[in-house]
Amino acid sequence: MIIKGGKVFQEDGSFLEQALYINDHRLVDKAEYQDDEKVIDAEGLLVLPGLVDIHSHGAAGEDFSDGNPEGLKKILQYEKCCGITSYCPTSMTFPKERLRQIFASIKGAQTEEEAKVVGINMEGPFLDPAKKGAHVEEWIAAPDAAFVRELNQDVDGLVRLVTLAPNMDGAEEFIKEMHEEVCISLGHTAADYDCASRAMKLGAHHVTHLYNAMQPFGHRAPGLIGAAMDDPECMVELICDGYHIHPSAIRAAFRLFGPERVILISDSMRATGMENGTYELGGQEVTVKDRKAVLKDGTLAGSATNLYGCMCKAIEFGIPLEQAIMAATANPARSIGIFDRVGSIRIGKQADLLLVSENLELKRVI
Repeated sequence: MIIKGGKVFQEDGSFLEQALYINDHRLVDKAEYQDDEKVIDAEGLLVLPGLVDIHSHGAAGEDFSDGNPEGLKKILQYEKCCGITSYCPTSMTFPKERLRQIFASIKGAQTEEEAKVVGINMEGPFLDPAKKGAHVEEWIAAPDAAFVRELNQDVDGLVRLVTLAPNMDGAEEFIKEMHEEVCISLGHTAADYDCASRAMKLGAHHVTHLYNAMQPFGHRAPGLIGAAMDDPECMVELICDGYHIHPSAIRAAFRLFGPERVILISDSMRATGMENGTYELGGQEVTVKDRKAVLKDGTLAGSATNLYGCMCKAIEFGIPLEQAIMAATANPARSIGIFDRVGSIRIGKQADLLLVSENLELKRVI
C-alpha cells in the first residue's frame, strides 16, 4: 500500500507532504517496498499516527471489568473506528479474585480487526479511601507486589501501569520493589508534596488523571501536582472531556509541565458512544447525560468521551494542534515503553495511521 498526497505529521510536530510505503502493516523505505498496486490518495488530508489511549475502562456499552472477552472485542472495535489504534484496558477496584478473572479475559479477545491491546492499566485497588472517586471503598487494599506480579505473569507481562496512593502504608516499599517492572502512577491520593516527592525519587514518575482525585495545587500546599511539576521525569494524564478539568487548567498543565510531559487520556466508561441513560462502573450506578457521567452523589465517574474527542477538545481549548496530537500519540507511547512500535510515523514502525480533514474530521483508519 502507498499513501500519497497527504500532509504527514512528523516527530518534531511539523507536517510534511510525503508518500508513505507500507508492507505487511509496517512503514518501509521506498526501496524496500513490494508493489501491491494499492494506492490511497490523501490529497488535502492530514496523516496522523493512530492514537494511544493508556487509560480507558470501556465504551460501546461494555467495560473491561466485566471480564467478558466478547465485550472487550466490542470496545476495541469501537476504539479503532474512533482513531484509537493502541489501547490499554483499565480495571477498577475489585476484590483480588475478581481482578484475576477480569485480567484473564484479555486472552482470546484480540484479533487484527480492532485496536491493539498494548498493555493493561491497573487503577486500583491500592488507593486512598479519602480520594476514592468512583471506586468502592470496601474493596480498597494495601499495596501488594506479589499480587501484581501474579497478575502480570497470568497476562504475559501486559500490566503496564499500576495506580498507587503513596500515602498508604506499604506504598514506598511497593515502589522500591516494582518501579523497574511496571510504570507506577500516583493518584487517588490525599498525599502532600513531601510524600509525593519521596515516591517520585523512589521511581514513581507518572500521575493518574492530574487534578482529579488529589489535593489541589495550593500556594503553600502544592501537593502531588507540585511534586509532579518539580520531577522532570514525571508524566501526567489529563482527561480533556470538557467536564473533568476547566479549559484554563488544561492550558496551565501544558505550560507547567511542557507539552512533552502531558498525556491525554479518555478515562472512558461503558457509556462512551452510547445514548444518555443509566450505566454501571466499578459496581456502582452511573447516570450519563450529554457525555457527563456521575454517581448518585454527583461524583464524576469516568468520562463518556473517546480519546479522539478529548484531543479535539484540547485543541478547542487553545492547545496548539501539534501539542495535542503529541499528547495523544507519542507521549502515552513513551510513558509505557512502546514508542519503538507506535506513537509516531517513522520507517520501521507499525502503520497505524489516521487520515483526517484539515478541520480534524476523521476520514479513515489504517
